[in-house]
Amino acid sequence: MPPKVDYSVYLVTDPTLAILGPGRTVVEVVAAAFGNKTTPSSSNELPHVGIVQLRDKDADARTMLATLAELHSYTGPAGSPLLVNDRVDVAVAAMSRGHCEGVHLGQDDIDVATARKMLGPDAIIGVTASTVDEAVTACRDGADYLGLGTVFATPTKTNTKHVVGTAGIQRMLQAMTAAGFGHVPTVCIGGVNASNARRVVFQSGFDGRDGQAAKALDGVAVVSAIMGVADPGEAAATLAEQVRLGKTQGPTGFYRALTTPFESYSTLSTPPTSSAIQRILQALHETTPLSHNMTNLVVQNIAANVALAVGASPIMSNSGTEAADLARLPGSALVINMGTSTPESLANYVKAIGAYNAAGRPVVFDPVGAGATAVRRAAVRTILAAGYLDVIKGNEGEIQTVYLSGLSEEEVAAEPAGLAQQRGVDGSNSLDTEARIRLVRRLAAREKCVVVLTGAVDYVSDSRGARVVAVEDGHPMLGQVTGTGCSLGTTISATVAAAATLRDSSDSEGIDTFTAVLAGMVLYERAAVRAATLPSVKGPGTFVPAFLDELSACRRAAAAGDMQWLESQK
Repeated sequence: MPPKVDYSVYLVTDPTLAILGPGRTVVEVVAAAFGNKTTPSSSNELPHVGIVQLRDKDADARTMLATLAELHSYTGPAGSPLLVNDRVDVAVAAMSRGHCEGVHLGQDDIDVATARKMLGPDAIIGVTASTVDEAVTACRDGADYLGLGTVFATPTKTNTKHVVGTAGIQRMLQAMTAAGFGHVPTVCIGGVNASNARRVVFQSGFDGRDGQAAKALDGVAVVSAIMGVADPGEAAATLAEQVRLGKTQGPTGFYRALTTPFESYSTLSTPPTSSAIQRILQALHETTPLSHNMTNLVVQNIAANVALAVGASPIMSNSGTEAADLARLPGSALVINMGTSTPESLANYVKAIGAYNAAGRPVVFDPVGAGATAVRRAAVRTILAAGYLDVIKGNEGEIQTVYLSGLSEEEVAAEPAGLAQQRGVDGSNSLDTEARIRLVRRLAAREKCVVVLTGAVDYVSDSRGARVVAVEDGHPMLGQVTGTGCSLGTTISATVAAAATLRDSSDSEGIDTFTAVLAGMVLYERAAVRAATLPSVKGPGTFVPAFLDELSACRRAAAAGDMQWLESQK
């Protein structure tokens, strides 16, 4: 029977100069990753690298056997299995000498059953899977673990069949549990490194629903994240910690990993209490969080004024380079507004998302006009792959496009609604209430973030798709002023950032991103109703200043403990 393995950090070697750099060898890098120890450590500290795979497509069998013998002098004492990529014949010879523990097979390699006969029952046999069918088949064939991916495009593996993203990994994990193979360990590979491992582990996990058990990734498989860095030991330690945090605390620590099964739910859930909303708005008033808006010129002015009115400090900067400095500021949050989609703006969005993820700060994504053109649909896919998004907010057509962007072609074809073609930033309104609720829940559960679908009635789902609340407020006057939809994203960024400041306080009961989003929405929409019904408001021109006044007044009232302005909220 194969030994128990810690798959948290799975190191795949690469001998190429482009990865190793000049003057280094595979053995030297692996030795450094294990602390250059060839004898068991006297302490109880476990190695940061739990398993190693020798991958060398060009080496002959004799060279590989010699390399395995050297590598095993480090992996063996650490108790970390050493495998061979593809070459079952080399694995047989190396195992007979005690220099490796198994083999990893691709889809075009020898089958698992034959490999098992050649290697014996104690060998570890892993299989690469890129689709649901490949994953389930490998489990049925008796694979000891699966390597799932490719998660993101990467230059270290040029023969990838699929780039599946975290959504694809999640689908494979779900299929494994449905087929009764939830016990089979899994790692994901492809573009994973210390900067994204935490959120990849979090987002890829299947929470469990409809009677199925939950299943999380057991770890990440990396190449250049260890093989190509100056200090492999430190890199391995960082990766191990990021994987642990991804399993236990989510991407920023604001989402706690949930071990309870996915619960049954009613169509709509009970909204948060006004006291929870009041605490968030009070924190917003007292902390003045930074709302960093990456948005188009048309929206910048009103968004900045809205931020000030709700108690935030706005900065309107489309520079991805300075995002790292802004993200480090206490209480900051990022709004990505895709109103202007160019190659330059997209590159800046990706940089900014990475910076805010690294700092553990919230990111709000507004996929403006997402379904209008092929360019915008491609931009959505890029942004989804760029990092973790705490909130996704859009109209029906935009949310539908984001949802479908994470599906395979076969899954898109199976969706009854199809890919909605938008007209500019206008959203289609073809879905009935049940379908809208189902849409926000599915997207939220897949991306593990809060999703807001705006319309005559807004629908908000928590990050598991378990709670959905309808917000039936606002005023048609909002639709007559440019930028009011985008400014809602600014308001949400402020309340989410404010709620994050309460995260570790003694007053954090019932405070989460879901509640923070709803706090921003009810503040925004109730202020709009109050402003539009004032006798002095005759139209859009007089509405805007009155709206800003009401935003400020409601926020200040909440900070003083007065929530009467919320009483008529639906």
